[in-house]
Amino acid sequence: MSFGAFNHHRQPGPMSDINVTPMVDVMLVLLVIFILSAPMFTSAVKLDLPKAQAPAAPQQAESATVTLAIDGKGKVFWNNEPIEREALEARLVEAAKQEPQPELQLRADKDTRYEVVAQVMAAAQTNGLTKLGFVTDPKKAEKK
Repeated sequence: MSFGAFNHHRQPGPMSDINVTPMVDVMLVLLVIFILSAPMFTSAVKLDLPKAQAPAAPQQAESATVTLAIDGKGKVFWNNEPIEREALEARLVEAAKQEPQPELQLRADKDTRYEVVAQVMAAAQTNGLTKLGFVTDPKKAEKK
């Protein structure tokens, strides 16, 4: 059906066609907005992941290892010897001055309060020790 006819004397009938141009315009604008804003909705945690490849050259000096053990009652052990909190601070300061820095291996009993573990970790960090590892027992596979 055409909108304009050459015969102007004819009675105009009701228009039965729908004009979809405005709807297409709105949809295209919404599509552009979505394309531009979609990258902003993705959230990713920025991590500095460790390298998994072995070094090409062997390390010159192996750093010492210090074992810090915490039993279920919160008692701290330095290389399997009981140590008080004040003496722990002094030893951590000494260890931080060594070159290369020793690696602290933290072994905590599963019944140890997290507060004690966090205090030991904070003491190591405030005294400048950066290498800290957690020692656990491997989980044994259950047989069925």
